[in-house]
Amino acid sequence: MGNPEGTRRKPEEQQLGPVLRRRSQVQAGSTTDQRLLDSAGPSEWVHTDPWRVLRIQSEFIEGFGTLAELPPAISVFGSARTPAGTPEYDAGVRIGQALVDAGFAVITGGGPGAMEAANKGAREAGGISVGLGIELPFEQGLNQHVDLGLNFRYFFVRKTMFVKYSQGFVVLPGGLGTLDELFEALTLVQTQKITRFPIVLYGTEYWSGLVDWLRDTVVAQGKASAHDLLLFHVTDDVEEAIALVTKEVAK
Repeated sequence: MGNPEGTRRKPEEQQLGPVLRRRSQVQAGSTTDQRLLDSAGPSEWVHTDPWRVLRIQSEFIEGFGTLAELPPAISVFGSARTPAGTPEYDAGVRIGQALVDAGFAVITGGGPGAMEAANKGAREAGGISVGLGIELPFEQGLNQHVDLGLNFRYFFVRKTMFVKYSQGFVVLPGGLGTLDELFEALTLVQTQKITRFPIVLYGTEYWSGLVDWLRDTVVAQGKASAHDLLLFHVTDDVEEAIALVTKEVAK
């Protein structure tokens, strides 16, 4: 089994994976396996961009692998701060139930509040309740009504999963995260990166100020087209919301 300790000499020939080195090109040091298994090496490499790329890649692979066989689904967004027992929470439950009754799985961000409500409705209706969570310093895990859950480190990977595996969005009243997801979807539809992607805003009182600003300021000043206002629908009726978000989906 090689030279005994104390009698090692520099080899004349060295095979390093597919690379052959001889004579002056032989390198001192350990084998690839030894370097792999050496636990005393430096750890700075885990904070480098190449390592982050591998983490990002692994998140895409895990997401694609987990969700590839998901049936047609609708994503429901809304505030994590929506309290249980409020009209908004109850609407989320009813929307989750109605989507399952219409033959769809329900995807949310997996958190509390409106997301929990939609997952609860989907689970109670006997459907597939999916939660795509995100690593944040101030929120805790996936809600108890998620049956299939994924947690992501990176927002942009998570957003890709929402769009790739959803046939439409229902957006309940929410904060900056909800607005981010809403405008991401609107931009993708506007630029025709995705097609036939219905977006429904639930809660006319909550969304009316935003719609007025888009019409009276953004469109009025030529920053967007009047046609862009047709990219979404606003309603207070759960049945209408389900009809609008599912009517163009071929299951």
